[in-house]
Amino acid sequence: MSTPDPNGRVITFGEAIREAIAEEMRRDPRVFIIGEDVAETGTVFRVLQGLVDEFGKERVIDSPISEAGIAGLGVGAAMTGMRPIVDIMFGDFITLTMDQMVNQAAKTHYMSGGKLKVPMVLRTTMGATRRSAAQHSQSLHAWFSHIPGLKVALPATPYDAKGLMKSAIRDDNPVAIFEDKMMYTLKGPVPENEYTIPFGVADIKRLGNDITLVATSSMVHVALEVADRLAELGLSAEVVDPRTTIPLDKQTLVDSAKKTSRAIVIDEGYEQYGVTGEIASVIADGAFYYLDAPVKRMGAMNVPVPFSPVLEDQTVPTAEDVVEMAKTLCGKN
Repeated sequence: MSTPDPNGRVITFGEAIREAIAEEMRRDPRVFIIGEDVAETGTVFRVLQGLVDEFGKERVIDSPISEAGIAGLGVGAAMTGMRPIVDIMFGDFITLTMDQMVNQAAKTHYMSGGKLKVPMVLRTTMGATRRSAAQHSQSLHAWFSHIPGLKVALPATPYDAKGLMKSAIRDDNPVAIFEDKMMYTLKGPVPENEYTIPFGVADIKRLGNDITLVATSSMVHVALEVADRLAELGLSAEVVDPRTTIPLDKQTLVDSAKKTSRAIVIDEGYEQYGVTGEIASVIADGAFYYLDAPVKRMGAMNVPVPFSPVLEDQTVPTAEDVVEMAKTLCGKN
């Protein structure tokens, strides 16, 4: 696996995703993408613009407004030898794909005794603070992370977005990729050479000694800001990005917590019964005798995401909130 050169080529998060899909479509004629407005519009976020010009409407397919139908088509196509990418416009709409993803895609390989496989990718969005209200602002990746047979990826940088997408398309299992809709214009180094990122390998975004900040997706950038602020107080924070919740790199999380003796888990999904709870449990079990404080978790407030900007901004973890929690755990208050 190559690593990004900070002085190399810089592209946006959205460009990295489009580039990954285009490269895989050129490499493998079985790859196609289907979803609402993916062809003519390039999705509501314009991430896929230009693909239809190169690959045509037989491989970049505008679908009717039926998430259940799109997902079902993807499952069937994957079972019969294709490698579909199913585009679900907003993560909130995965509710309509649940039977196909949870009862069909996730279980077909097992229920066929290994004779069938479902190599499909479901790509969708997550993230609040876009002023899109309660039905277009949720981060529901914990749902798919709960289901055996599915893999789940949450890229936080353009580099990770491209590498994880390419790995997802090549995987013989159904994979869900959740892209934070607020990060499509985020820029970062992405090498021009071929690379993939293996699933189940966490990335230490910043080394530290006093406290571990485990963060997913958009919260990685919050955690990096927190680390900068803590450094001004003389505290050294390690930032760990799991990159995939399934499979989860438990060892890296535990080793980091053992080293720092304190940990906060930060995720934009709902805190109750969420990703933060699972990761905090992994750390508490694996690093119990090394911890100087309880593992803390910070997720979205347990309320429907408000439309009001002032209220919406209060529902997700902020750098200020995490800094205060970290200072408490490190005895700096």
